[in-house]
Amino acid sequence: MIDISEKRKEVKKKLRKLEGLPTLPPVVQKLCKMIEDERTSLNQIAELIEKDQVITTKVLRLANSAFYGFPRKVSTVNQAMMLLGMNVLKILVMTSSIFDIIHKQDVGLWEHSIGVAACCKIIAERLEMKDAQEIATAGLLHDLGRVIEKVAFKEEHAEIEKLIKQGKDPLEAERATLGLDHAEVGAFLMSQWNIPERLIEAVLAHHNLDLTKKYKKEASIIHLSDFLLHARGYGETLYERVPRLMVESLKILKISLPEIKEIFFSLEPKLYELKFFTEELKNELS
Repeated sequence: MIDISEKRKEVKKKLRKLEGLPTLPPVVQKLCKMIEDERTSLNQIAELIEKDQVITTKVLRLANSAFYGFPRKVSTVNQAMMLLGMNVLKILVMTSSIFDIIHKQDVGLWEHSIGVAACCKIIAERLEMKDAQEIATAGLLHDLGRVIEKVAFKEEHAEIEKLIKQGKDPLEAERATLGLDHAEVGAFLMSQWNIPERLIEAVLAHHNLDLTKKYKKEASIIHLSDFLLHARGYGETLYERVPRLMVESLKILKISLPEIKEIFFSLEPKLYELKFFTEELKNELS
């Protein structure tokens, strides 16, 4: 019988070392220091990013994808910074290697993640929340823990899949095997990267709103978006059926059922655009 508290400690220890994951490139480590230094100008940050062609390409590609939906093409890192904001840019740069893993390991999960991000942005803008881009980025990262499980905890991931095939709920299967679920794994890793607390808690609480008091709205947006993408059948996750909707999330967001229908219709053209984006990636990888 597995000792859950010991397993939790072991998993967190491994996450601190990022075993099995690509280490952050030196340019990203330098960038993080620059972002936290108030004396650094936006131009200096853009110049540093542009020195790394791979990161620049990924940032511009993500900035131009349909889940951010900017009306004009983003062609420079400076533009991306002005449109996305520093927090979002920092996250895109820091997680660019993780996105690579998602593309290569699980295109279905990548599709689901960018679909959730698009839906988060639609809901956040509808509710006139500030920093809708940040909430979209939290949506992009909501299943980050699943990627980590697959890459850094291969044996445990195989056990999780086995338990799900036997009929166990995916979150319970993760907790029984790792001592924590993918939302906790993702949030823990995000905290190691000094990502804003608002986004960490939104990811942590997207399956259990009690895990945050301060950011229930953000967590509810991710939860509802995740539910709608499952209902739409866009992308793939560990869930074989549509997961349960927490009705509390609709009360927190003050969203009615007719409004959900409107959100669903607004989402459809975005998903159509995103399909081209993911097909392009699939072709590159094949």
